[in-house]
Amino acid sequence: MIGLLLLNILIFLSSVALGNRDIPFLDAWATVLGLGSDTYAFTIRQLRLPRVWTGFLAGCGLALSGAVLQVVTRNPLASPGVIGINAGAAAAVVTVLVLVPAFPTRQLPLVAFLGALAATAVIYSLALRKGGTMERMLLAGVGITAMAGAWITYLLTVAQVFRVSQAYIWMAGSLYARTWDHVWSLFPWIIVLFAVALLYARRLDLLQLSDISASGLGIKLNSTRIVLILISAGLAGSSVSVAGTVAFVGLMAPHMATYLAGSSNLKRLPVAALLGGALVMLSDLTGRILIPPYELPVGLITALIGAPYMLYLLLRRPTAL
Repeated sequence: MIGLLLLNILIFLSSVALGNRDIPFLDAWATVLGLGSDTYAFTIRQLRLPRVWTGFLAGCGLALSGAVLQVVTRNPLASPGVIGINAGAAAAVVTVLVLVPAFPTRQLPLVAFLGALAATAVIYSLALRKGGTMERMLLAGVGITAMAGAWITYLLTVAQVFRVSQAYIWMAGSLYARTWDHVWSLFPWIIVLFAVALLYARRLDLLQLSDISASGLGIKLNSTRIVLILISAGLAGSSVSVAGTVAFVGLMAPHMATYLAGSSNLKRLPVAALLGGALVMLSDLTGRILIPPYELPVGLITALIGAPYMLYLLLRRPTAL
């Protein structure tokens, strides 16, 4: 935990200091703390700090969502992107961006949560019909993702050019032009749902056992799974609403957390959150400094890392699906 905190601080400071306009680290740190001169104040406090905080919080939310889903489904490939939760949230947000241009930014997490919740409800009901298994949830998620993608494509076809460009930038998983409104709209969702997930840490541990063993130890399987899936949908939906469809963070971070902290979710969840925050911040920083003055979307960087990692998991565990 100490090592991850230090790593996050280092990436955070590097993200604030580096970019099209490089700022000395000491000056950047002084400005962040409110001790520096006004020379870099606007660049850091109004442009870079909101962007970095948004990336960190979104990474935490996506990682926590994936960590919960992998336990609930007992599948190492489960993540909000793979299972279709991100697609539901994205469809809801793109609908609002295209059809209601004046919609307030602070309410986008609620819209994304409702979209993620609707997708989750459909996926869950399809997966468990007629004695279905949790593995079917992933397959149902593929169908929901395809349907959501078709709806988004339709909206982008009929919308005005300006709205289409806005939606495309958002869908790429970009942190460009994020403001303090995005930070404060996401912050309560991550804090509250993270706290609730920690309260359910012991039940998450028991869900890693068989259904019979978990029931024998006093866990109400259906109600517990529903609450945990709601937590996962809230974390993923709120994160997607401000950062766009950032792929594979919810897949990679939980695996790294299990390797570092073990299977106890009281330790695993905070480690996953810090790893997710670090992954998104580092990906955003890489996209900004790789080919200046152009910026690569953070979603592109995470996909370049995450897609090979998913193939590695499939080769290592061919029975994951």
